[in-house]
Formats: sequence, C-alpha cells, structure tokens
Amino acid sequence: MKNIIAPAMLGITLITTSSISVAVESAKSEKHATAAVEYRQSILTLVKSNVGIMGAMAKGQLPLDAEALEKNAARIEQLSLMMDDYFSIDTREYNVKTAALPDIWKDYSDYQSKITALTNAASDLKMTAASGDESELKTKIGAIFKSCKGCHDSYKAD
Repeated sequence: MKNIIAPAMLGITLITTSSISVAVESAKSEKHATAAVEYRQSILTLVKSNVGIMGAMAKGQLPLDAEALEKNAARIEQLSLMMDDYFSIDTREYNVKTAALPDIWKDYSDYQSKITALTNAASDLKMTAASGDESELKTKIGAIFKSCKGCHDSYKAD
C-alpha cells in the first residue's frame, strides 16, 4: 500500500510546485524568442493601460472610483499571473529587440519575487476597493506602483 500512496503524493507535490514556480528555459529559436518578447510586451502594455487610471486617481486628477479600481486591479492581478510564463523564456541568445535586461535570467527567483509582489499588491487593492477609504486606497495604489518600480529599476533598460 505504501508504494501506491507515495507516487500519488509525489504527483500532487509536483503539480503544486509547478504552479508556484516556472523554470527558466532558453528560447528554442529566434522565432520562439521573438514571440516571447511580443507576448511580454503585450502583457506589459495591458498592465500600463490599467495602472494609468490608478495613477490619475492617486494624484487627484480623477476622483477615486472604487469600481474602476477593483476592475483594474483584477486585470493587473490576472496579467501578473501570466508574466512568469513568458519571462521565463530566456531570449538572450537571440538578437531580439527587448527592454528586458539579462539580469532577469541571472537571478530569476528574484524576478519571480517581483512578479509576486505585483500580484499581491493588485489583489490587495482589489480587496480594498469597496472600502471607500481614500487613504487606504491611495496606499494600495502606491503599492502597485512600488512593485512596478522595483522590477523596472532592476530588470528594464531605460
């Protein structure tokens, strides 16, 4: 009976572990590298489109809108969950136009921690949005921008 249980438990562990962390893999061809870069840029463009309104609200340029904050935070949260899939493809071997610095793949676990920070910040804002507490909402918006900056400072070319 022990032999039957152990492999089943191992399978559960592998599934759980693989959903937490994606291993870095080298792009298989220039076409693969180009596609990975395009997908990364698409995700980041969508993140940018959703943080723009948040920044305007945090600066008082737009009134705080809890519904909009919740919607945009949910989008950012979902987009952040896709980042690992495309950034885990190491494109350094190929001549592709990217603002991603090679340091991403030198210490990928640190990069993953920055993705997690964005996911958590977006989730926190999403959960807080309905509160209507202006100070708390601005703090949560600030956490999203802080997580973005942390990644850009370390892993994005100017």
